[in-house]
Amino acid sequence: MIDVHRLKILREVSAQGSFAKAAASLLLTPSAVSQQVAALERSLGRPVVERSTRGVTLTESGRVLVEAAETVAAELAAAQERIDRLAEGRTGTLSVATFTSAGQALLPPALIALNASHPDVELTVTEAEPEDAAELVRSGRADLGLTYHFGHAPATPRLTLVPLMNEQIWLVLPQGHRLAGRRAVRIAELADERWIDGCGAAGAPLARASGMAGFQPSVVCTSTDYLFTQSLVEAGVGFALIPRIALATHRAGLAFVPLEHPRPTRHIGVVTARRRWAQPLVDALLAALREAVHTIAPDPRDG
Repeated sequence: MIDVHRLKILREVSAQGSFAKAAASLLLTPSAVSQQVAALERSLGRPVVERSTRGVTLTESGRVLVEAAETVAAELAAAQERIDRLAEGRTGTLSVATFTSAGQALLPPALIALNASHPDVELTVTEAEPEDAAELVRSGRADLGLTYHFGHAPATPRLTLVPLMNEQIWLVLPQGHRLAGRRAVRIAELADERWIDGCGAAGAPLARASGMAGFQPSVVCTSTDYLFTQSLVEAGVGFALIPRIALATHRAGLAFVPLEHPRPTRHIGVVTARRRWAQPLVDALLAALREAVHTIAPDPRDG
């Protein structure tokens, strides 16, 4: 039988890279940490770490155990959170993590529908980028996370990724620009334009599209805020590529034009934990989110 306490110690050794640092994190002595790892190796009959003057690294068996330790830690954290809710009489609670544009466009109508069918639910919403949202769900600190990706779906260990919608990336430019009335634009036509780009993962559409067209975009500003980006476009600072649900269609000074194929696409999904117990509120919100998708017109120029 594998000792869960020793798994916790091995997990910390893996995270810290040495017995001494793991010991400091766990408030133990390096000798105690070394002894616990050695006892774990004896119980398995195989080494789990390789020791050197530069620290410790995991063996293949050690990596298998650390992966199991991550799963155990997440399950225990989720179980503790659930027990705490039961102890406090908070059986109807739901915690959601979401990135900003989904929180503005998709989550509100879904929460309205959820509140109508479950009026006593206690909701907590946390703003988080996809990687952070996935970690919140994995650790049990969120029940559901709204995420996005470009290109291939990322690996989501110990989570279930449910596709929600694929949204087109649109070219946003000032209303009076000569290209504003075009049915579609080739990205190569914009090689000499100035751009307001997204930060981090949000910058992927421009990087991918310009790379395929063979030019390096002139970026005059980067921002994490799509509304701020579009206010700069409206002021004539530059162009931007913006996902459909984040388009500021209420701004009269903006025009939205699709790119010709291949068009960049953002894939929005929901991550949930693979729990051993039913999660009726998670299922209800997921169903409401699927309905919310239908409230968004694919073409922002409709109506």
